[in-house]
Amino acid sequence: MSNKIKNIQKALLSDNYYILNKVSFDYLMKDGRWVNTMREVYDRGDGAGILLYNKEKKTVILTKQFRMPTFMNDNEDGFLVEVAAGMLDKDNPEECIIRETEEETGYRLKKVKKVYESYSSPGVLTEKMHFFVGEYTDNMKVHEGGGLDNEQEDIEVLEMPFNEVVDKLHNGEIVDTRTIVLIQYAIIHKLIE
Repeated sequence: MSNKIKNIQKALLSDNYYILNKVSFDYLMKDGRWVNTMREVYDRGDGAGILLYNKEKKTVILTKQFRMPTFMNDNEDGFLVEVAAGMLDKDNPEECIIRETEEETGYRLKKVKKVYESYSSPGVLTEKMHFFVGEYTDNMKVHEGGGLDNEQEDIEVLEMPFNEVVDKLHNGEIVDTRTIVLIQYAIIHKLIE
C-alpha cells in the first residue's frame, strides 16, 4: 500500500450495471501537506481486445457496433469500428479473448499473443485492458459471429484489407483506442507486409 494515501473511504453511488463508488482519501502532497481528496471511481472489471490478422490475404477482422457513450459525445450515428473485445469476467485474459473472438467474429482461435496491457482511463476507471494479436485463416471460421443475444449484442463482422484499415486510421474513421493501439502494433511489428 502506498504511504502517500490514508483514511480511504468508499461510498457506493450505483451498482446498476457496474460499480460506481465515491472514494475520499487523504493524499500526501510533495510539500508535506495532507490534502483530503475525492474521486468517483467506476469499476467495470478488466477487459481484453484482439487484432485478428491474415498474412496471406493481408486482411484483418474488425467489428462494428453501436456505442451509446460515443453517440452522446458527438459520434453522429453511435457506431464504432473496433477490434473484437470483451470483459474478463472470471477468465484469465487469454481465455477471455479466445471466447470473445469466437462470440463476436465467429473465428475459433487456438493461439493468441499478448502484446500489451494498460489502464484504459486511470483517472476514473479501474479497468486494465489486455491487448492481443492472433492470426486467423478462413478454415477457423465456425459461425457467422455477431455476439450473443442474451448480451443484446448486434455486431457486424468486417474483414478488411489492412492497407484500407491503416487509411481509415489516418483519416480519423477509426477512433477506438484499443483498435488504434493494435493497428499501430501491427504496423510497427510488420505483421502484414
